[in-house]
Amino acid sequence: MHLEKSRPAMNDSTRPFDDIRALIGAMPEPDAAALAAVRAREAQLTKPAGSLGRLEEITQWLAAWQGAARPHVDAPLVAVFAGNHGVVAQGVSPFPQSVTRAMVANFSGGGAAINQICKTLDISLKVFELALEQPTGDITQEPALDEKACAATMAFGMEALASQPDLLCLGEMGIGNTTIAAAIYHALYGGEAEDWVGRGTGVDDAGLKRKANAVRAAVARHCDSLSDPLEVLRRLGGREIAAMAGAILAARIQRVPVLLDGFVVCSAAAVLHALDPNALDHCLAGHVSAESAHAEVLRRLGKTPLVDLGMRLGEGTGAALAVGIVRCAVACHNGMATFAEAGVAGKE
Repeated sequence: MHLEKSRPAMNDSTRPFDDIRALIGAMPEPDAAALAAVRAREAQLTKPAGSLGRLEEITQWLAAWQGAARPHVDAPLVAVFAGNHGVVAQGVSPFPQSVTRAMVANFSGGGAAINQICKTLDISLKVFELALEQPTGDITQEPALDEKACAATMAFGMEALASQPDLLCLGEMGIGNTTIAAAIYHALYGGEAEDWVGRGTGVDDAGLKRKANAVRAAVARHCDSLSDPLEVLRRLGGREIAAMAGAILAARIQRVPVLLDGFVVCSAAAVLHALDPNALDHCLAGHVSAESAHAEVLRRLGKTPLVDLGMRLGEGTGAALAVGIVRCAVACHNGMATFAEAGVAGKE
């Protein structure tokens, strides 16, 4: 299914977010026939039932969303979205906003960690730069984006599917965006601001306190409008967060499985999950970040990470590493012999 065919017609009374809500309502379900086929083959492979553990679950998940009895990972893509944030003015990061652009250049030059992982695992990488010269509004003072700009940025994120990947990994870059993610979680899940903030790029104790104060102030300023998850996204989010939410939604419409990265990527996923608890059924968590609240976020999203290596870099690195595990799951399922093919006696 092509995304363009799923977009409702606009009219004079349509608000920008109405398109997004319509797509949420049009999300396809997993392919039951493909799932049954992969389970039937799994039962005949030369191994005890269930002995490959989560690898078997991964294969079933991939088949159900690709609609393929023989799932595949032939064209994986890491899409990294980069944006800048006005909240940096509150002293929430030890690095200036200029680092975002410098890192985008580093991605383009092949010098970042994500470049090395993608090269090693033969994964395509595409970087989406989102108006870095125009940081979003300082969320402690004003909304990050207006509705039109947020919806348009979500639509831009949908273009990550243009190359037709068969597995999408999401990553991000943006000085200050762990503060943005923490604000989204605080708005969606409640608790105290301190429950959701972490050290991000390495703030000291004073910086951590400034982050918590900024998150608390932002949620308090916008509290009357935060019952709608899309308002949470546009008031407290950022361009890369909105674009990633759009990419996740487009992947669902086009039946492309998704591997989520860490703390910031999951804030985009959390917005969709708040809109519909089934919105992330086509997603797996690539890893759990060392950022303090990420494990709790994954618990709330109902996701068990594939990898736990104590990483907190972002860039899509955790999701990209998980591609290797997904490929191994597919290789085992598609390449193993059945009992009949191997002449091995099955269970009586």
